[in-house]
Amino acid sequence: PTECFLSQPEEKQESAVKAKRRKKKKISDVLQKSAPKPGVPADLQNLLSQHFGGNRSVIEIEELKLSDSCFLPANDLTHSFSSYLKEICPKWAKLRRSHKEKKSVVMLVLCSSALRSLELIKSMTAFKGDCRVIKLFAKHIKIKEQMNMLEKGMFHIGVGTPGRVKALVEQDALCLNSTKYMILDWNWRDQKLRRMMDIPEV
Repeated sequence: PTECFLSQPEEKQESAVKAKRRKKKKISDVLQKSAPKPGVPADLQNLLSQHFGGNRSVIEIEELKLSDSCFLPANDLTHSFSSYLKEICPKWAKLRRSHKEKKSVVMLVLCSSALRSLELIKSMTAFKGDCRVIKLFAKHIKIKEQMNMLEKGMFHIGVGTPGRVKALVEQDALCLNSTKYMILDWNWRDQKLRRMMDIPEV
């Protein structure tokens, strides 16, 4: 009887520890259960003002604001990636044919990871037609290789991560003057359930 009696509090302690462990996972559980919402221009505007608010003057922050005319309708989450691109860019074939500049792309797609970039490249086959896509991320591809490719070849769509795109722009390897569309992969979450905009480096 004493042995049974002694084992009871230990069981309670174990169950208490398990309960504590479960509580720690609640944030990700909430994120998992919360339904994704379509992005709106205000989301990006708020993010920019939060990021630059501390070290910019009021006038500089005003200059950072983009008018609503700069934004296309966001994916209302009923579209696949290809069908969304077809909706926002109905004259893609004409744009693709008229693009002749090297070191530039007509459409730039930004994602949070290399794997996600590859996923999006595969899913846009119905849209892209006879055009060249360049991978702009760091995984298995050196920056020098990408610089050479951009200098020698002509590409229509660039899909990559913000870090690598920024590095290429800073080194004048990627010119954004002829870029007509910039797509942000806003709602996709990684294994830690972070969106691209939740990653501090971004």
